[in-house]
Amino acid sequence: MNKASPPGVKNWVEYLIVVTLVVAAAAVGSMFTPGEWYQQLDKPAWTPPNWVFPVAWTTLYAMIAVAGCLLLRADGWYGPAMRWWLGQLSLNALWSWLFFGQQQIDWALVDIVLLLASIGATVVLAWPRQRAAAWLLLPYLAWVGFATALNAAIWQLNR
Repeated sequence: MNKASPPGVKNWVEYLIVVTLVVAAAAVGSMFTPGEWYQQLDKPAWTPPNWVFPVAWTTLYAMIAVAGCLLLRADGWYGPAMRWWLGQLSLNALWSWLFFGQQQIDWALVDIVLLLASIGATVVLAWPRQRAAAWLLLPYLAWVGFATALNAAIWQLNR
């Protein structure tokens, strides 16, 4: 599939797969949510209230899905940006399991640093081929940058 291909049935099935993957990553994340353990952690004063996270993530997941569809249309499943997009989505789902599910703040920090780098790589690789996808991923990159700093601060405060 290339950029000029018309949106046919095959395209819609593939777009549905992309959206399903994003929903699955979001579902994994929602399985491991802040609970009593998280409430008892020392957190920096600049930690947002808990209600901010689902609002931000709902918006970001929609943007991630649209970016994934645009990347798929531009280069197919095997294009470099799409492969990085798939990798970042896996790291995204893994973070919630590590941080909230396993209560492994240190390993979650390793994961989120890799996530931040993979989102950055996706943006860089998408930029020349599918600029709209790259733009859609920039708020995600910024949010994960903030979340990385928050994860690091929580790790530092609770070692």
